[in-house]
Amino acid sequence: MNTLLLVAHGSRRQQSNDEVIVLAEKLAQQCSGQYEIIHAAFLELAEPSIPQGIKKCVDDGAKTVTVLPYFLNSGRHVVEDIPGIVVEAKKHHPDVGIKVALHLGASDLMMDLLISTANTAV
Repeated sequence: MNTLLLVAHGSRRQQSNDEVIVLAEKLAQQCSGQYEIIHAAFLELAEPSIPQGIKKCVDDGAKTVTVLPYFLNSGRHVVEDIPGIVVEAKKHHPDVGIKVALHLGASDLMMDLLISTANTAV
């Protein structure tokens, strides 16, 4: 079973965290053919943490977990922290394929998204 873990930074502001959870729910509705299960997790300041999110995927039957960093830039969190957490998670779940996708800002679709969003200005 393929699962997707949408990973955001996390915020002290609960509404921001809730937006990420809602986004994960919307993703689940739109790509259920590719990912049977989609969860959200947070790097810090909110729960579930990334290790908790990965465990939840595994508990739900994941054979593969794709960690999708919901970050715009390749800062320390994207380059070091998230991959480091994934390396540790692989030790706890050796029978599950856990991989990290490119962060959102690295997507080739980002230019189209920026232009489209700018065109909505009133």
